[in-house]
Amino acid sequence: MKIHEFQAKDLFRNFEIPVPSGKLACTPSQAVDVAKSLSGPPWVVKAQIHAGGRGKGGGIRLTNSLHEVERAADEVLSNPLITPQTGPSGQKVRQLLIEEGLDIDREFYLGIVIDRRLECPVMIFSQAGGMEIEEASAKHPDLVLLETIDIIHGFMPYQARNFFYAIKPMPDKDILKGFSLITGQVYKLFISKDCSLVEINPLVITKSGRLVALDAKINFDDNALFRQRDIAELVDPYEMDELEVRASQHNLNYIRLDGNIGAMVNGAGLAMATMDVIKLAGAEPANFLDVGGGASEEMVTNGLEIILSDRRVRAVLINIFGGIMRCDVLARGVVKAAKEVEIKVPLIVRLEGTNVEEGKEILKNSDLDFSVAKDMEEAASMVASQVR
Repeated sequence: MKIHEFQAKDLFRNFEIPVPSGKLACTPSQAVDVAKSLSGPPWVVKAQIHAGGRGKGGGIRLTNSLHEVERAADEVLSNPLITPQTGPSGQKVRQLLIEEGLDIDREFYLGIVIDRRLECPVMIFSQAGGMEIEEASAKHPDLVLLETIDIIHGFMPYQARNFFYAIKPMPDKDILKGFSLITGQVYKLFISKDCSLVEINPLVITKSGRLVALDAKINFDDNALFRQRDIAELVDPYEMDELEVRASQHNLNYIRLDGNIGAMVNGAGLAMATMDVIKLAGAEPANFLDVGGGASEEMVTNGLEIILSDRRVRAVLINIFGGIMRCDVLARGVVKAAKEVEIKVPLIVRLEGTNVEEGKEILKNSDLDFSVAKDMEEAASMVASQVR
């Protein structure tokens, strides 16, 4: 789960990580009122969307007058923001974070993630702040430092010193205490809130000697939200695809893609394989939909309704291997969905496993117009031929 920058900075404040003064605005006039309440000029107008590269897309503006604040806010709110992560259609901006401008002396990168290979948290620090860490590690690998963290002991003070003393030229040692505090609190936030990513880019030293988290990005482990109720309440449905929101309400694993072949599959591995064979057949999947091994008739019905709600879908492939989930349950769900939502596109079904004959019989005795494939390869070929 992702949250907005302003929400991440509220969490930073709770964990005593210094951030710039700022407030939220939803209109140009509100942006001006917020700027008046902050020290400045300059002020920074920052678009609040769940996508990186906002600065490259014009979503972060440095302004030097109230008139510039109003104009920047109007431009950002009036036009879709296009960044490397939004795609060519861009994303509508509904909220702005208005912040005080800082007199920046130096910029750094600080982040923490889980290293799946080492099976532990890893804190990353780089002197090349203000740019993507992937780009920084490619251009300046010698400036990127890693510290693995033993969760028994936590992030240790000596590890913060390892980062600090590697900075060239080294900042005033008076800053070390604040730097150690920030790194320690970032780790504490990461662990206590079940984060998958905490990132400060850039972490800056101002010319007055303050350490400030100029930007904040936090992602959370979706599987831990049941015990992070306060975090779960921060979700912004406007930042999610409408069909993905519907799917989450029915406990379905659904991700919308750019193709035109709707796919319903049970099991994440089989779903990935199904998308692969669709592409190998020369077509493009419109979604990832895993109804799960223990899906009920109702879940199957909801899943098919969601697939058919996508206007780009020109054919549907149902690929089920009946293990925990029986093929007859799937068939009854499909028939029920067909009665509630008219299926106007070709339907290809591939069933194998538990109660497969019963499932095929249910579909055969329904009024559905569908084709049966003997295996995955034939199913993909059949569905691809329908949309060519």
